[in-house]
Amino acid sequence: MGEFVKVRRDGDITVITLDRPEKLNAWHQPMRAELRDAFKAANAAGDVRAVVVTGAGERAFSAGQDLEETQKFLSGEQGAEWLDEWRRFYDTMRSVEKPMIAALNGVAAGSAFQVTLLCDIRVGHAGVRMGQPEINSGIPSVMGPWMMNERLGLSRTVELTLTGRMMAAEECHRIGILHHLVPREHVMAKAMEIARGLGSKPEIAMRLNKRRLRELTEPAFQNACEAGKRIQREAYASGEPQKYMAKFFEARRKKSA
Repeated sequence: MGEFVKVRRDGDITVITLDRPEKLNAWHQPMRAELRDAFKAANAAGDVRAVVVTGAGERAFSAGQDLEETQKFLSGEQGAEWLDEWRRFYDTMRSVEKPMIAALNGVAAGSAFQVTLLCDIRVGHAGVRMGQPEINSGIPSVMGPWMMNERLGLSRTVELTLTGRMMAAEECHRIGILHHLVPREHVMAKAMEIARGLGSKPEIAMRLNKRRLRELTEPAFQNACEAGKRIQREAYASGEPQKYMAKFFEARRKKSA
């Protein structure tokens, strides 16, 4: 059991819970490291047939990047190193050769939206919102547009990337980002039902299917990672992301005062 990520077993299903609800399950480097370890362990366990990922609390699957971490970056090189960490994290997720189901209990924003897109099946309720609002914090989007373009096409990817708007659950379901839309209280049960169904499939065929799906998207993944290093280096060297994140924190401070 980690400090920020909880892992439990339900038969041959591993359930991974993002457990930082006071921060809407937003992640920083220690939390990402725990989550990466959890994925590695589930993939290596011979008696695990599927993985379910969810968030603690009722408000958020995850708000994505903890801006208190990135707002402190002092150089473009820190931005590039941050992208490299995400490259390793996403590579770990993409290497999991067992079915992964995202049980969305609330908002999934930015990199959390991306994490759900790297899962195979997504289940949510009417209160879920998903999207790529990074531009609103001065952060250029690279990994998100790559994932959205493969799943949604260029037109919608452009619109979501440039506006930074969050999609309601009904829209997510209509365009295929949410595969199942169920009542809030049924989200985990539905995710577990799907996990057990997928876990019962022929194991070797599942592993080879997952491997081939990774191969199909590997060139674009590597291209996005290389572009991401260059783009985040330039962005954080300019100081613009830090400036906009500081404005966000000041607005939040005034609102809570």
